[in-house]
Amino acid sequence: MSVRIDITGLRPEQVAVVPSALAELGMALHALCEPGHHPGLQGWVTGVTARLDPHLADRMCEADFLWRTTFSDLFMPFAGIPGRSTLPGATLAEDLDLVDKLTDGQFVDAALEFTCTPASAAPQEGILDDPAVRCRALEVAASRGPRQVRFTRRLLDDPPSVRAWLRRFLEDCEEAFFADVWARLRHQLAADARHKTDLLRRKGLAEALTAVSPATSLDEESGHIVVDKLAQALTITSGGGLLLVPTSLGWPHLNVLHRTGWQPLLHYPVGSLDLTAPTSVEELTLRMTALSHPVRMRICRHLARSAYTTGELARVHDMTPPEISRHLGVLKKAGLITTRRRGRYVLHQLDVTVVARLGSDFLEGILR
Repeated sequence: MSVRIDITGLRPEQVAVVPSALAELGMALHALCEPGHHPGLQGWVTGVTARLDPHLADRMCEADFLWRTTFSDLFMPFAGIPGRSTLPGATLAEDLDLVDKLTDGQFVDAALEFTCTPASAAPQEGILDDPAVRCRALEVAASRGPRQVRFTRRLLDDPPSVRAWLRRFLEDCEEAFFADVWARLRHQLAADARHKTDLLRRKGLAEALTAVSPATSLDEESGHIVVDKLAQALTITSGGGLLLVPTSLGWPHLNVLHRTGWQPLLHYPVGSLDLTAPTSVEELTLRMTALSHPVRMRICRHLARSAYTTGELARVHDMTPPEISRHLGVLKKAGLITTRRRGRYVLHQLDVTVVARLGSDFLEGILR
């Protein structure tokens, strides 16, 4: 089985390799909802989840089927713009502006992908006006669950409000956790895009596709790009271009956008992610030693939930401030806590991102 892209008549200059902030944010959401798919991101997922505002976490659950079990084409709106040659924006805001340029029919059709409507089928631009199609969408949503029914009903009744909700949610995700990740990733993805573009120019599409993924090849006899996947679909570049979009957070997923009328797109992994520099053996020893003391474990439990002063911790643990200060000094030397001043008070708090790298079992234990 395979997904095929008919590239008959495609000119070399119509192939573009460009990263997308919105596509990468979609993969970040997927990794947060399905961490088992991304074992290399376990520490990052645990850290983000521990810091996530509860209200934002609840909103993330409202439509997680758009990125948990499927990867909605809404995260690649540039492919749906008329002319089939639009590139991803330079920023997340620019990509979100492209979502706003999709027609209501395109937006609803792509958002309902979780109902397993084949993306290669004829686009259902009339879905908002056709009672039979609407009824079928609600029936399928009902088989998925009550959240899916509520979302589908909102989507069919008022697409602009769902569009606005999605944009606000994604903007809040950027502020909460994605801006920092994207600042680290965009250079890596841009470098990979330059490398693949250079391969395209010097050695041609076949070599570039081989570099994209061993599961991707060019069948020159048929004029098809063949992507080895447990799916069967055919799309065509006729009259438009071909996009190759690298992802780091999405590793190991290799996605092919093959929605009828949209620009074909390969969303390919560039390797597993290391969001932080590796920890030295000396640092690791310091941290494990610091956490081996039962009092410091209990202090960490409090500091994981909120910031405390030395005096507050002393009262909670029925110890003197100097005794608490000594324990805090060990934790701080190990890089496990941060401090900040508020007026005449000094507040201490656990750095959950650092602790998460030691193991999710430990972090879950002190948060339990």
